[in-house]
Amino acid sequence: MFLSDVSIKRPVFATMLMVALVVLGGVSFFRLAVDEYPDVTYPVIVAQTAYPGASPEVVEREVSKPIEEALNTTEGLKEITSTSTEGNSSVRLQFELGVDVMKMQPEVQGKVARIRRQLPRDIEEPVIIRFDPNDRPIMSIVMQSDTRPMRELTDLAEEVIGKRIESIPGVGGVNVVGGSAREIRVELDPDALRAYGISPAQVVAALQRENQEVPAGRIQRGDTERLVRITGRVTDPLAFGDVTVVVRNGAPIRVRDVGQVVDGTAEKRSASLMGADPALSLEVLKITGSNTVEVADQVREVIDELQEQLPQDIALTIIRDDSSKIREALFDVELTLVLGAILTVMIIYLFLGSWRSTVITGLTLPVAIISSFFAMWMFGFTLNTMTLLALSLAIGLLIDDAIVVRENIVRHVAMGKDHYLAAKEGTDEIGLAVFATTLAVIAVFIPVAFMGGMIGKIFYQFGVTVAFAVAVSLFVSFTLDPMLSSIWHDPEAENHGPQAWATAGPVRKVALAFDRWFENVADKYPPLLRWSIQHRWTVLGGAVASVVVAFVIAGRLGFTFMPDYDAGEFNVSYRVTPGSRVEYIVGKGQALDSLVKRIPEVDFTYLTIGGGGGRGNTTGGQLFVKLKPSHDRARSMAEIQNELRPQLRLVSGTRASIDGTRSIFGGYRQPIDVKVQGPEPARLKLIAAQVLEAMRAVPGMGEPNSSDAGDIPQLDVKVDRQQAWAAGLGVGSIAATLQPLFSGARATLWQDEQGYTHDVRVVYPDSLRTSAEDVANIPVTGTAVDPRTGLVAAIPLAQVADVRAGVGPQQIERRMLERQISISGSTTPGAAVGDVAARVRAALDSLVLPAGYRTEFGGDVQNLNETKGYVLEAIVLAIVFIYLILASLFGSFLQPLAIMLSLPLSLLGVALALWMTGGTLNVMSMIGIIMLMGLVTKNGILLIDFVNQARSEGKDRLTAILEAGRIRLRPIIMTTAAMIFGMIPLAMAIGEGAEQRSPMAHAVIGGLITSTLLTLFVVPAVYTLLDDMAAWATRRRGQAHDTVEPPAADLPVLADVRAGNPA
Repeated sequence: MFLSDVSIKRPVFATMLMVALVVLGGVSFFRLAVDEYPDVTYPVIVAQTAYPGASPEVVEREVSKPIEEALNTTEGLKEITSTSTEGNSSVRLQFELGVDVMKMQPEVQGKVARIRRQLPRDIEEPVIIRFDPNDRPIMSIVMQSDTRPMRELTDLAEEVIGKRIESIPGVGGVNVVGGSAREIRVELDPDALRAYGISPAQVVAALQRENQEVPAGRIQRGDTERLVRITGRVTDPLAFGDVTVVVRNGAPIRVRDVGQVVDGTAEKRSASLMGADPALSLEVLKITGSNTVEVADQVREVIDELQEQLPQDIALTIIRDDSSKIREALFDVELTLVLGAILTVMIIYLFLGSWRSTVITGLTLPVAIISSFFAMWMFGFTLNTMTLLALSLAIGLLIDDAIVVRENIVRHVAMGKDHYLAAKEGTDEIGLAVFATTLAVIAVFIPVAFMGGMIGKIFYQFGVTVAFAVAVSLFVSFTLDPMLSSIWHDPEAENHGPQAWATAGPVRKVALAFDRWFENVADKYPPLLRWSIQHRWTVLGGAVASVVVAFVIAGRLGFTFMPDYDAGEFNVSYRVTPGSRVEYIVGKGQALDSLVKRIPEVDFTYLTIGGGGGRGNTTGGQLFVKLKPSHDRARSMAEIQNELRPQLRLVSGTRASIDGTRSIFGGYRQPIDVKVQGPEPARLKLIAAQVLEAMRAVPGMGEPNSSDAGDIPQLDVKVDRQQAWAAGLGVGSIAATLQPLFSGARATLWQDEQGYTHDVRVVYPDSLRTSAEDVANIPVTGTAVDPRTGLVAAIPLAQVADVRAGVGPQQIERRMLERQISISGSTTPGAAVGDVAARVRAALDSLVLPAGYRTEFGGDVQNLNETKGYVLEAIVLAIVFIYLILASLFGSFLQPLAIMLSLPLSLLGVALALWMTGGTLNVMSMIGIIMLMGLVTKNGILLIDFVNQARSEGKDRLTAILEAGRIRLRPIIMTTAAMIFGMIPLAMAIGEGAEQRSPMAHAVIGGLITSTLLTLFVVPAVYTLLDDMAAWATRRRGQAHDTVEPPAADLPVLADVRAGNPA
């Protein structure tokens, strides 16, 4: 071959080529970013709008729906959803994979700006962000101090620490949870307001008017000029009490006359506890598509800098960091990669019995692996679990070509040829087969690398990495191996007799003993092969039976998207009765916390209630549970969760559930997610309740929860329009009076001596807003004038409105312009998501839903259904590509069919391996199955290629098959053993979370074992059947034309019409 000939003649040139590949790969390695998985999250843009005091229905009608309708035509949009809560609208746009959110953000901003006039005037300006505030934070930082009040810590967190972290590239936002923000509260006295005839709106306007600093221009004198500035900003918060509201009869009525100024804290709507101690936590969210490890590293650097700058009594502690899990996972994969390489090299030495041959062959590994980093850098990949797994799984595959080439060269040396001639002729002889096997592997990953959907994103980096590494290994096998074999004398490879035993060391004696044993076993192969050819129909029947058994077992394995694994941490989410105070929610969370802490394997817990982005609404909280390292505990996470589930029900007044494990797509996604959609809210709630009950009865279902947390208690103020008009009042003026008193009206901002800004809020005192009677007695002022005082008359609200107790929705969800309620839950440990989803679907199909109402699956089930279709399509295309390559190389339409019979023969091993290890059919095992398609054809190619060569030399078919089987048995077994032992560390699931990746190795190892054993007997038998079919077809065609053309002597002959036996 050209490459091998050039390398043998120009050894320095060949060496420099290898050095160049290694240098390029080494430099690229240090430039690669690190992440756990390829970025498979859908691009997200969120439009957030605050509408203070508005109910969820009003927010939905006046804010969420108009924004949804405006954004629904955005290009590349996959799904649009919205959540309307009290005073807040969040419209979430999820784009198709591959859409650049940086380019889409201006379009979204433009669409929202065009409808701004249609939105209510008193909303805050919509904010467009490139991350979802409801996503799980990548880091949680706890801030504690033994001496400072929470108010001071909150100021530092919001004004200093949070802003420093938000300035880091890739950080989307920082949520401060559990803080008590400083707030200047003007608590109004309703009796004083009534006496003076002053409305809350007048107080707000006075505070806004008087707390200003306005530039008035400049004055010039000579060559200088001075600015004129009106300095009316209040410096002492208590001085707000001196602000004049109105002047009556020459006497000023000040703020202190109608209320009290309190330098206090804002109403507490969130809480954070580290163990039993109250704490303030900062939760860091990243922008969609940014690198988790890079962002986390920069956050750590900023935290270290801030820790040095902050007072010594303030401690910043990182309690949760996703990047540490990513580093652990990558370290585990790197360890399996190294261990696999070591085991592979040991297997090579065992078969070859020579350390020189082992070095020549083993050099392929570092060159192919290191140079793969160059391809990863060129394609913009990251150093992640999938790319490293690609190299880890490919360890045996990468060395296969070198093994086959080196083994054939050694065989030619044993024939008595010199090293130079043996290297040249040995490589030439095996070149076509090695080239074909490598092309077959690459052909598998061409369709795999370009699959659609999320599964395509996962496979793309895996497939390209394997394909490039295999191509490099082929190049090394045709250059470095023959070159070293031609110049490096290897007496050990030539000497296997009694003399070698006498001079061998203990390690070589093991190799020689193994070689002797293997040769004895190999000598028994030709008689067995002869029997299988003579009983080929029996052998073929056994092969078909193995495929049938494989499908029977596979049907019982179950389908999941990703396998369960021990993450070492989980979340316990809980809900309480809607309308509960934060203090009550904290108490229930502490009860759950004390329950969880009884488990000896728990390291620490972290409780949060509420928080930014509406992520933790105030009807419940979330308890983060961190377990001790797996080697320090006797039980797995699944066993701990099984024990904990029934105990969670013991805490009265709560509905607690254990969230799903951390997903490849980020966050703690629940695998089963059902969307119930329909037009009418009341009926939708009833149908969602039916769906929830149906799902609870499904075996294997964990604790399903509804996004409808129930109605929240409220007071409805129904205005009597006739009475209101008579009093000179309207609905708008009544609302303008009530809103600042209860939700509080931000009148202005006050800046303290450190430069931090705080809200100045006008509110009613807490003691005067506890019941419906308090609301009914609030004085409202209209346009009517009291003739006795000449002032605007203030009348009790009860005279113009009816105050009644009622209920209202806590939040309203919409999806694709339609209301929805989500019901999601986890599966019990060991239950396959696909099986549970099928049972849930059957349960839902049994429900009779009214017209206009429907249920849809989302989450992992939707991904799993997409995955099945994409994988099936990829497998079909891969089979077609393999056939095209083999048919082209062997010049035959039928021979590739014999070789490709190895594909179904591997299924029995896959099914048995997954069944014996308790695995399922999932993304990881599917990767293994697809990889097998490229691996198992190698053995058939090596075998049939030698048969063709022997027959072209004039040998009869049976002799050619028996000789080829005996000669190629060693490289076939050697390459299979190398691949299996290279994957054993991955199959053993070393390290935390490794059980998520191990099904890949289980599938490959099982498939290789059965495929190799069956290929050695079934492929030759089927080859003879196809050969006889070709001979029969040739005879028929010859009889029809009365001519028979002999086959060309220089091409592989498939049909040997002279053969008189079945072989």
